[in-house]
Amino acid sequence: MTPPRSLLEEHLTGLAAALPSYRRAAQRLPAWGAELARTLAGGGRLLVAGNGGSAAEAQHLTAELVGKLRADRQPFSAIALHAETSAFTAIGNDYGYDQVFARQVHAHGRPGDILLLLSTSGRSQNLLQAARAGHQVGLRCWALTGPAPNPLAGLCHETLAVPAPDGQIVQELHLVTSHLLCEYAEQALPVVLAATAGTPTGPPVAEVPVAGPPVVGVPLTGLEAEVPADLPTTGPVRTGVEVVPEDGQQVEGMRR
Repeated sequence: MTPPRSLLEEHLTGLAAALPSYRRAAQRLPAWGAELARTLAGGGRLLVAGNGGSAAEAQHLTAELVGKLRADRQPFSAIALHAETSAFTAIGNDYGYDQVFARQVHAHGRPGDILLLLSTSGRSQNLLQAARAGHQVGLRCWALTGPAPNPLAGLCHETLAVPAPDGQIVQELHLVTSHLLCEYAEQALPVVLAATAGTPTGPPVAEVPVAGPPVVGVPLTGLEAEVPADLPTTGPVRTGVEVVPEDGQQVEGMRR
């Protein structure tokens, strides 16, 4: 009788299976890193958001940018939107949990900034609302998700989708993505600074299209039916808040 595989073997086997497709999807990261370097070095800002483990990874990424990954350099403006707990809980209490990121995008985002949204499912309502707010403000919207197509990928200009059915593996490769994104940005920084030497500083103002290129290697056919067309970016005061986690099961609302 063949002994069952250990949890370690199962997990590493799943991770290894996801790597070939991830390598192909991650080919966009050098371009993302260069764009991020231009935006941050020009005085722009990166806004990042996620729920649960993705929130922790969002905060990890902003720490690398405000601090440093490897070489010493100027600090960059990067904000994890869940980390301002007083604003986060007040917005959730007064406007609903699906507005906790969108309202902050309206507050902190400026045209030409970058909004990066992390989700294993790509279906979290508060991230969908944030993406819509990003378009209204004029931000460049990126997403890190699990398998696509998914609604969040359909609302962002560009998406790196990790093609793994296990959410743990998706999050692990999102962490790899965060490190690579920072490395590519720092690699591009000397070229960016040399090109902009002697020019006025300030956030780059770019025309941001409402729709963008599809996820690399992932068709988005039929996605429109999955995304509610009337998602508001602001909402009325609510007396109760229903939180829908990424596994789709409802739990009791968060209240302050």
